[in-house]
Amino acid sequence: MNVKCMIVDDEPISRKILNRYVEKTEFLTLSHEVTNGVEAANILLKEDADIDLIFLDIEMPEMSGIELMQSLDNSYQIVLTTSAERYAVEAFEHRVVDYLIKPIEYSRFLKAAIKAKENLESLKQNIESQTDIFIKSESRLVRLKVDEINFVEALADYVIFNTVKGKFIVHYTMKGIEKRLPSSLFARVHRSYIVNKTKIENVEDMAIAIAEKSVPIGASYKENLYKGLNIL
Repeated sequence: MNVKCMIVDDEPISRKILNRYVEKTEFLTLSHEVTNGVEAANILLKEDADIDLIFLDIEMPEMSGIELMQSLDNSYQIVLTTSAERYAVEAFEHRVVDYLIKPIEYSRFLKAAIKAKENLESLKQNIESQTDIFIKSESRLVRLKVDEINFVEALADYVIFNTVKGKFIVHYTMKGIEKRLPSSLFARVHRSYIVNKTKIENVEDMAIAIAEKSVPIGASYKENLYKGLNIL
């Protein structure tokens, strides 16, 4: 499994060391390297941010690593890199993968990276085997069978689950939902739509007919969609 990572650190030497460690680690690919939490947040909060793992410094100007974690959903693996030990308890309350004290040896870096990779592989395996999910809709936890979900639609800071039982509105991001649904069944076809491939009635031009609705296909998503369909 290839793990796409981001380095967030305001110290040039620390970034250089981490960059070199990423290059040495076969299963890691560096997607972004930034110098502060604000810049990182602007990237991570975009719907097209394709990042699995964040190597995150804590003490940075404008936005600390802890503050950045608090602004994100829990779909990222996070390894904290810091010169201070006093944040350890607070860090693990956020369920970080590891807490590395600078200067960081490669052996410790590698151990943390492997743990993050194993977490991601386990999560993916669990997601692919799941038959239902619980969503928080209003004040209730609602069980949905994944094969009863027709499609998911973005609505500002919310998403709408369109199912055979009706519609459910959830406060979540499309990016987060995409990571929580089995890729064997679901495909992102537009920045505002995720569809259940088994519910597709037909595909014509740049639109999908599904559950009495025409769902647009984004140009950047078309190739992956077609790869996931059993086309004769």
